[in-house]
Amino acid sequence: MKQSLTVFASGLVLALSMPSWAQETKQLPPHKVTVAGTIETIDSSRRLVNLKTAAGKSDTIYVPKSVERFDQLKVGDKLTATYNDNVSVRLKPEGEAAVDTGTTAKDATATSGTITEHRVMTATVDSIDKDASSMTFVGPNGWKYSRHIVDPAVFDKVKAGDKIDITWDADTTMSVEKP
Repeated sequence: MKQSLTVFASGLVLALSMPSWAQETKQLPPHKVTVAGTIETIDSSRRLVNLKTAAGKSDTIYVPKSVERFDQLKVGDKLTATYNDNVSVRLKPEGEAAVDTGTTAKDATATSGTITEHRVMTATVDSIDKDASSMTFVGPNGWKYSRHIVDPAVFDKVKAGDKIDITWDADTTMSVEKP
């Protein structure tokens, strides 16, 4: 039996590979990742599923509380998850108010469901590591995210303490095949 459901991926993808960084909004390339494997363990209290891929690698997937059929997942099920993130960033002008908004939409039937999220939030550049080509951002509610920076020219345009607005639309499609 094959079931499909779509959930929001709580991860944020920031490639920051733009050629310039100014006050305008920059749309980053869409990011799509697919993970497939057999469920090895399920941590119901933390809503984590550990997958073993065909290559023998282990991947852990967080399943949000909004997914109502989480309790139907079983060890041995084959799971495929595709994460889609569309992200834009904007260097926030000094003095502009911070934002933290989000909307979630859900559409479900007996065998499938869709949950998507649109979010806009202000984050602060917490630290910059030019040697590792990465930045760490801090946002509302203790959110913290580190990301590899593709374009090293970005390091000359931002500094620790700068504020950025991040807008993203994200969804994750999961399909489960029972053994």
